[in-house]
Amino acid sequence: MTMQKRATVVSSSVATILVIVKLIVGLISGSVAVLASAIDSGLDLAVSLFNYFAVSNAEKPATEKFNYGLGKIEAIAAVIEGVVITMSGLFIGYKAIEKIIHPEPLHYMGASIGVMLLSIVMTGALVAYLNHVAKVTDNMVIKSDALHYKTDLFSNGAILISLLVIEFTDFYLIDAILGIGIAVYIVYSAYELIQEGVLMLLDVALDDEIVGKIVEAIKSEPKVTDYHWLKTRKAGNDYFVDVHLVFNPEMSLLEAHRIGDNVEEKIKAIDPRADWLINIHLDPYDDSQINEEEYPQFAGNSTENEKGKEENPAQA
Repeated sequence: MTMQKRATVVSSSVATILVIVKLIVGLISGSVAVLASAIDSGLDLAVSLFNYFAVSNAEKPATEKFNYGLGKIEAIAAVIEGVVITMSGLFIGYKAIEKIIHPEPLHYMGASIGVMLLSIVMTGALVAYLNHVAKVTDNMVIKSDALHYKTDLFSNGAILISLLVIEFTDFYLIDAILGIGIAVYIVYSAYELIQEGVLMLLDVALDDEIVGKIVEAIKSEPKVTDYHWLKTRKAGNDYFVDVHLVFNPEMSLLEAHRIGDNVEEKIKAIDPRADWLINIHLDPYDDSQINEEEYPQFAGNSTENEKGKEENPAQA
């Protein structure tokens, strides 16, 4: 079992324990904050199970039907997870407003405080573990899961504070006020997940820093006289690079191919964790203008049109 798949199993197990404990205590205590946290943990469980499915399929090799693999399942999972987080935030906000309109006293405060302390400890340990896995694997699904549980950690802390305030001051309104604050924070945190997933689905180019290093790798080969049509994108852990390299027309194909292989190895060394799929086209002369006349949708991706720019002159 891969590290990222194991991480989804761990997060699913933690979510299962928390949803059972929180739901029981939330129902008997009457705390909207604890009940909302139980519902959020239930959504965590559903999302973690979906993430296991997403990671399992994203790791499958390319097939005759899916020639480039299923890496974009990670982006779909991130968008779905962001939507689920948003919905949970809106529901929590609704329950908090309802509690303001129809206030009710809370019961079993000791149990409520205990379950939130347990939740903070378990969620904190899970976030640390998921962040470690995300750093090692650079997996979008695990990053999303880590961010998801990080929002839970903050919301659980806020709920614990509200319960302590009620226990010592009888200020019951704090339960609903913090519930609204948690809802706003959860909805806000979901935006980044949805944005990153949508950008991947739209084939956004790799980060400017990575593209700049690709350009440096190309320019480091003295026998490459020019380059154009540099295009990049990402799908899961797969990094795609397409570029045309220009050589002296008298150079042998064997020599040009060898240099192209050198460029490819230098690009792969930029991030060894990624699975690079690099397509290098060998040109005996700069045909970028001819190609752009035939394919105007790619105009502007050549070095000829980018002269004078210093930052990432060939990013698609």
